[in-house]
Amino acid sequence: MAIQVEDLEDQTRYRQIRSIPYDELVIFVLEYLRKKSALIISFWASCIFFLGIALIVRINISGYFPWKNIFFHSILGLVVYPILAIPVHEFLHIIPYFLTGAKRIRVGMDLRQYMFYVTAHRYVSTEKQFRLVALFPFLIVSVVLIYLVLTLPGLWKWSFSLFLFMHATMCAGDFAMLNFYFTNKGKKIYTWDDFDKKIAYFYEEL
Repeated sequence: MAIQVEDLEDQTRYRQIRSIPYDELVIFVLEYLRKKSALIISFWASCIFFLGIALIVRINISGYFPWKNIFFHSILGLVVYPILAIPVHEFLHIIPYFLTGAKRIRVGMDLRQYMFYVTAHRYVSTEKQFRLVALFPFLIVSVVLIYLVLTLPGLWKWSFSLFLFMHATMCAGDFAMLNFYFTNKGKKIYTWDDFDKKIAYFYEEL
């Protein structure tokens, strides 16, 4: 039987180790992006790798296309595609939430922090469930974009290779949240969100 929020209130079995108001999410993200770990190093390495792919593509198309066309595709990859991808990215968070049994899935945004988020109201997630929810958009979008970069012709390779890099950087918040678990290795952690109060809670099993 899945753990409920009420179960976590049993102080003989669980201990609250962190609560994060949604309006402090950026502070939390920056904190755990700065905490060195194999996970964060791997994340930044993947961003650099994707940037390298874009640079290789740019070098290979040099001299073959007019500058105005290259500029147009640069704007597509750096601005247009990332903006259009926001709802797709958030929808890809919803899929694993739904598949793991969450019902009251909510989507929100905080434009002051330039953040969009998906959460499941009062649904307790295990570390494995949370890891799947956090990584799903990064993995799916990266695989699709790498395929497009390899198969599409000309400047489409350029715009989608830029977007591949940009989308990876857009996943920084997801990897920061995962780094919280990574830096608390050995602890069995559960998390749940109160969407009405806009607070995320983390509990450790004693």
